[in-house]
Amino acid sequence: MFTGQRFLTIYSGTLTVAFAATLLSGFSAGNKSAKFDQIDVHRINVIEADGTLRMVISNHARLPGIIVRGNEQPFARPQAGMLFYNDEGSENGGLIFGGHRNNKGEVVDSGGSLSFDKYGANQIVQLIGVDDKEDRFAGLSITDSITGTDNRRRIWIGRAEDGAAAVNLMDANGRKRLVMEVKSDGTASLYFLDTNGRVISQLPSPAKQP
Repeated sequence: MFTGQRFLTIYSGTLTVAFAATLLSGFSAGNKSAKFDQIDVHRINVIEADGTLRMVISNHARLPGIIVRGNEQPFARPQAGMLFYNDEGSENGGLIFGGHRNNKGEVVDSGGSLSFDKYGANQIVQLIGVDDKEDRFAGLSITDSITGTDNRRRIWIGRAEDGAAAVNLMDANGRKRLVMEVKSDGTASLYFLDTNGRVISQLPSPAKQP
């Protein structure tokens, strides 16, 4: 015969199991959605029905390394953010952001980047802004990303470290051929360059500049 204390112990345990089963059933395959007012989380993995990783939203500590076809290689990232993956589970872009001060009080790793990669290669479009102790620039970069070779930037539209706003157009080898620039003092120029980077024509011409 159960004593009163033993009965209460078994009854309490039964209620706990029943409550847990009810709670878990709310997240079963039969219930396709749930609503929350707020979620605190370190990392979210978005996957396909077969388990293929398609997107990661993560803090700095849990942001993964480089993942290609589901296999991860270590890669240090000083940011938090969101990483995108193609149908085969290979990284093909992302949104990353960060910024902090080091023990000297210097701002490091400050800025953000939104990029999209070419299949089987590196990024082809990047919107980036960086402002810290090492770099200070912002702009849009279009790149020829060729599998097995270095990236070759074709277009840059943005602000350089010296404060100049510029549009740079490069050839297929990544060499600047046309530069349209407005310096921080308001001076505007248009430069045409040869394959060695020498200015072959300029507007306004040097003789007409004050």
